[in-house]
Amino acid sequence: MLTHIRAVLFDLDGTLIDSAPDLGDAADKMRTDRGLPSLPEEMYRPMAGAGARGMLKVAFGITPEDADYDVMREEFFVNYEHAMTLRTYVFDGVQEVIESLRQRDLLWGVVTNKMARFTDPLTQAMPLFATASTIVSGDTTPHAKPHPEPMFEAARRLGLAPELCLYVGDDERDIVAGRAAGMRTVAASYGYLGEKTNIVSWGADLHIDSPVKLLKLLA
Repeated sequence: MLTHIRAVLFDLDGTLIDSAPDLGDAADKMRTDRGLPSLPEEMYRPMAGAGARGMLKVAFGITPEDADYDVMREEFFVNYEHAMTLRTYVFDGVQEVIESLRQRDLLWGVVTNKMARFTDPLTQAMPLFATASTIVSGDTTPHAKPHPEPMFEAARRLGLAPELCLYVGDDERDIVAGRAAGMRTVAASYGYLGEKTNIVSWGADLHIDSPVKLLKLLA
């Protein structure tokens, strides 16, 4: 199934890096600044893939429909911007995967819904991303995942047809976007799966429960 693949594209948070600690801290600071008790990291972790929306839902029970959501979201953004790499780390096995892809002359890159405001400084600060051939953020194109346009943009930047790319992600939006773009897809069950997730229902071509399992699929 994957013998024709020329490039592997990854989601960022929950797939390549574990940013849940810093995301949770940014939201939790909003609570403690208001005199509210801190919440354990375990409450934030499952919703880390949803970014500000997920963190604010855990911290305050608010949604984008609430009147003060936009103001709260910007406060969260500022908190996160000041502490993006304090406790964020690369998942075990990811460095090995990237090195193996390069040894096989496969290109690799990132397609994330994280805004460039955060993606750019974060990836520039982490050595892992020095060899990435492309990094597409959530606001690089007019649409974010699950729309396929970010996937098409990544393929264009790589100079490849989408069907020559494999996309790996830990959210249903990742799989929907990859499939819509004509890419093969791999669902990462070790990431941030949100609430009441049935990963099989996403329709991914393959599943992995650790980063290094990807190497076996490509062997």
